[in-house]
Amino acid sequence: MLIYYVLRGVSLLCLPYTLAHGNSQLKWFAIFYGLDWIATIPPTVRLASDLFGRNNAGVIFGWIAAAHQLGAAVAALGAGAMRTAFGDYSGAFWIAGAVCLLAGLSFLFTRKLLDQPAALPAAA
Repeated sequence: MLIYYVLRGVSLLCLPYTLAHGNSQLKWFAIFYGLDWIATIPPTVRLASDLFGRNNAGVIFGWIAAAHQLGAAVAALGAGAMRTAFGDYSGAFWIAGAVCLLAGLSFLFTRKLLDQPAALPAAA
């Protein structure tokens, strides 16, 4: 997960430069970024299962997906506000890239969580 999120952050940090040099390179960004998003789903489900137990993994992953959609809505609103205020989306891409880098670094601490007992008791 660390690698996926760091690569996602780097790709977002590079996006303003890609757009500044014409849209011909945008297809490569779209391919890489899309594959990176898909690649995070299996490890996220695995982490949910490891942390909260197999019986609770579906519900936890559902909450992760719902929280993600809420975050995406706030990010889209913020990016639109930045576009209106500053005339382009570069600042929004840089912020999103930095947040992805921080998210990636947070996975350095995941092992400590996995070494602890499950946070929720498994259903009988």
